[in-house]
Amino acid sequence: MSHSPAPDDAGEVVASVGPLDGVVVLLRDFLHRSGALRVIALVDQAPGRPPAVVDCPRSAPVQVDLGERTVYVPHAIELRAAAPALPEIRRLPPFDVDAAAGTVASPVGGLQHLADATRALARALGGRNVAFAQFATTDPTTPLSLTARSDDSEPLVVALGEQEFALEE
Repeated sequence: MSHSPAPDDAGEVVASVGPLDGVVVLLRDFLHRSGALRVIALVDQAPGRPPAVVDCPRSAPVQVDLGERTVYVPHAIELRAAAPALPEIRRLPPFDVDAAAGTVASPVGGLQHLADATRALARALGGRNVAFAQFATTDPTTPLSLTARSDDSEPLVVALGEQEFALEE
């Protein structure tokens, strides 16, 4: 799920994405509180339209792919939208990972804490929406990613690079 804007991308810079402003506010809050590298939400739109993809990286514009067009919201812009409250989220040091062995070492309860926080983010999105969060590891080529569906219809997925593991609640 890589949607970083390219410097030569012709996307329009906007001051609001209307009903998705609350999603932008929610993702930025999660990003800043958790220390994630990026947070992405897939958000249902009107029937017959593909989901919107809201991609919030660190220190870069938020990219919103609406299907028919892509726009960018400046990362620091003030939006007049309220977002649902999230539980306490602690920043953790980068996880020590071994992708070949499928292992993650973190402070006690660290992975579970971020998994719970990512589930809470997905639930705050509502519907059948999806939240994706990517975190730093000690191996810059192997990020740790967590993906959760808001309705809990599927287990949370932990990814180390290209390897994926289901994490039951």
